[in-house]
Amino acid sequence: QVQLVESGGGLVQAGGSLRLSCTSSGRTFSSARVAWFRQAQGKESEFVAAISWSGGSTYYSDSVKGRFTISRDNAKNTVYLQMNILKPEDTAVYYCAAGVRRSGSAYVRASYDYWGQGTQVTVSS
Repeated sequence: QVQLVESGGGLVQAGGSLRLSCTSSGRTFSSARVAWFRQAQGKESEFVAAISWSGGSTYYSDSVKGRFTISRDNAKNTVYLQMNILKPEDTAVYYCAAGVRRSGSAYVRASYDYWGQGTQVTVSS
């Protein structure tokens, strides 16, 4: 079983930065592909970024490419999402997800087996 806990959300002004963390107590986390998705109020869930188990491959949505960076520290069982140049349209609940099968597209929800409870990010204009 993989339990995921997100932290680091909050309120920030446009142009500012936040760093989200996703920490797991499960031993399989270090071998899982991990992603961040977000869901804004009244909108569908949206892929943000993903990272392979080794950290050697990363994936980003076009809307965050160049502004967000995903990374991981397997010794700490933690994945990070550094978010820079934040925009009001980045406002959403951000969810961490882990895929232990390492199969399927990194960009779709169905590829992930475990989900965190989410952390709110609010960007004011």
